[in-house]
Amino acid sequence: MSLLVVGSVAFDALESPYGKVDWTLGGAATYFAVSASFFAPVSLVAIVGEDFTAKDEQIFRGRHIDTEGLERAAGKSFFWAGKYSENLNERVTLATDLNVFAGFKPKLPEKYRSSKYVFLANIAPDLQRDVLKQVKGKPKLAALDTMNYWITGQREKLLETLRGIDILLINDTEAKMLASESNLLRAANQVLTLGPKALVIKHGEYGATIGPMMAASTKIPSRIAPAFALAGRRRHWPGLLCCGISTSAVASATSGGAAM
Repeated sequence: MSLLVVGSVAFDALESPYGKVDWTLGGAATYFAVSASFFAPVSLVAIVGEDFTAKDEQIFRGRHIDTEGLERAAGKSFFWAGKYSENLNERVTLATDLNVFAGFKPKLPEKYRSSKYVFLANIAPDLQRDVLKQVKGKPKLAALDTMNYWITGQREKLLETLRGIDILLINDTEAKMLASESNLLRAANQVLTLGPKALVIKHGEYGATIGPMMAASTKIPSRIAPAFALAGRRRHWPGLLCCGISTSAVASATSGGAAM
């Protein structure tokens, strides 16, 4: 039993009132894969450039992470630079260089196509939808992360993709933006009419709002639940993804994810 993640493996430059780093390994798929590997095997699909070295790839070694789907291309890897506020809940993007990520067309290795648990990290919504089409049959659970860039720039494509997923992971600002609603509770209820069976709204250091519970038929096995909780982190955001399981499993997954 394994988790499939499709997203970015990238390099970041980060700045906050507490420190600064000019070059560090980042990417949504990187953090998902490493976190989730503590609890379940992970199959990784992403793209990197020639600047991604064997040393960089060591982060995946010695863990339950299959990197057959890690594509290498001529050019530089995706690069993002950002500056975080004092409370770390808000950030300003200073640079976004897509590089090889601009031409990323996820291709699932044959052995990945039978995946039953899928996490679609923050990439273009049409690519997320295409990944689901490559999976044989309907996954038992498909979760998706997105952001303001896709909500405003590719709204119709995103809405189409949302109709095919079980769990949506966004922050409070994105939830309001997606629903065109300033009240967070009304925004959450509106988002749940768009297709997702469950919604996780991240509040940075203040945790996450989770609801509603899904039917028993879409429960996440107890071995997978903590992995999804950890995987809810997008890049450096302490969000949680732990829906679709019993109340006791939610508590366990949440505490495990928070500890990580």
